[in-house]
Amino acid sequence: MSSVEADYVIVGAGSAGCVLANRLSANPAVKVVLLEAGGRDLNPWIHIPVGYFKTMHNPAVDWCYRTEPDPGLNGRQLDWPRGKVLGGSSSLNGLLYVRGQPQDYDRWAQMGNPGWAWDDVLPLFKRSENQERGADDFHGTEGPLSVSDMRLSRPICDAWVEAAQAAGYPFNPDYNGASQEGVGYFQLTTRNGRRCSSAVAFLNPARSRPNLKIVTRAAASRILFDGKRATGVAYRDAGGIEHSVKARAEVILSSGAIGSPQLLMVSGIGEADHLREHGITVRHDLKGVGSNMQDHLQARLVFKCKEPTLNDEVRSLLDQARIAMKYALHRRGPMAMAASLATGFMRTGDHVDTPDIQFHVQPWSADSPGAGVHPFSAFTMSVCQLRPESRGMIRLASSDAAVYPKIHPNYLSTETDCRTIVEGIKIARRIARHAPLTDKISEEFRPDAALDIDDYDGTLNWARNNSTTIYHPTGTCKMGQGGDAVVDARLRVHGIGGLRVVDCSIMPEIVSGNTNAPAIMIGEKASDMILEDLKAGAFAGTA
Repeated sequence: MSSVEADYVIVGAGSAGCVLANRLSANPAVKVVLLEAGGRDLNPWIHIPVGYFKTMHNPAVDWCYRTEPDPGLNGRQLDWPRGKVLGGSSSLNGLLYVRGQPQDYDRWAQMGNPGWAWDDVLPLFKRSENQERGADDFHGTEGPLSVSDMRLSRPICDAWVEAAQAAGYPFNPDYNGASQEGVGYFQLTTRNGRRCSSAVAFLNPARSRPNLKIVTRAAASRILFDGKRATGVAYRDAGGIEHSVKARAEVILSSGAIGSPQLLMVSGIGEADHLREHGITVRHDLKGVGSNMQDHLQARLVFKCKEPTLNDEVRSLLDQARIAMKYALHRRGPMAMAASLATGFMRTGDHVDTPDIQFHVQPWSADSPGAGVHPFSAFTMSVCQLRPESRGMIRLASSDAAVYPKIHPNYLSTETDCRTIVEGIKIARRIARHAPLTDKISEEFRPDAALDIDDYDGTLNWARNNSTTIYHPTGTCKMGQGGDAVVDARLRVHGIGGLRVVDCSIMPEIVSGNTNAPAIMIGEKASDMILEDLKAGAFAGTA
């Protein structure tokens, strides 16, 4: 086993890990090692916005996780794509820049996490951001993460925005501004028509620093300890040879909501009985590890159209060549498209004070990204519940970190979640019955018109049979002070010294929107806290 030494060892070069690597290594006196299980982001499809069609489900850059059969989905299993490459899931995702609601972060603070309220984290969002619209009270222009408006429009998405307004939902030009509620168009993490992943934004500018070492094809196998203090990380290279990195100050896990709890558990930190089932010596009994898992479940409604949509534009080789030429010359057209164009944040009723559902509207339809578009003109209305009550978990399948853990999402396991997804589907179908969409839709395809809009049981069963993840797993290393918490408000693992978790797994509750922008903010927040401790001469002690 070969060994190197650093002040900070970061496990995972994803959305938060790249931020950490940049901010910590900005101090030339601090040595940082960044470990990434995947390779470099050299695949050209990563950097083309529409490339998620080529990268999702591609084992060269995607972990290709799969859930266990889920009772809430009538026993179905789902594919869970997660990035296995520099940039992590920010190199594979749909490029949608959404922060969530101020109330999300205020609730985090109210749950016993000082420093995480909206007024605390808004400056961090602004610090990261280079918003092409310019700076204001909610946006910044000095950060490395480029945020842009759409470089593509399609009549069917414009018609949806108009129909939603006709149905009574207000237009909102900036859901990341003063209020989230309303309908409009997505903001994207793109720069000049190319993806601006966390690796592009944060890692590339820091890559040449002599005090930052980036190690790819380095799959962490366990955390190293001296008693109850983390002292380093063991990892296997592409050939299966084990190496280690010693951490003089801290080990920081940024491996995501699946990888971070798994690495804790195989290293002896987790629910004691579960660890013993797999022959793992218990270093610290911490029952919350792997629990509290939350995800956004999307119901994807498809409507056939009377006029061409993107499905038709990409069907012939000649059309594909035209699209490629337009992108090559102008960085515009369908290849500059994010996963969705139009969006809406809505309330399912007066019983909620803020939006509890979100729409993703796409000028195409497919069974899944990577599967190819349908052979007919159509568009998609995806609707998801923003704050699910259902809680799932990650459990080990083996003591070997190379063996994928078992993922139990536990979707649609509460009455509120069932009621909300049904109401979201009804709202989608109602919007489709307003002009100008009525002039463009020829047929309800999924679900079809035979399902009565007021049939609660039938709609719920359709949702159980057809809904899928929108790729936002969170919460498995919960931040807080209760018995189910894994880290404290400074992201230090309870009961262990020199160890933090910095990624979306720390969310006590999932945010009301897409999770990439919050993950980057979490990296910014953690960087500040770590550097504060460094300045004070107090490396992360036992929380």
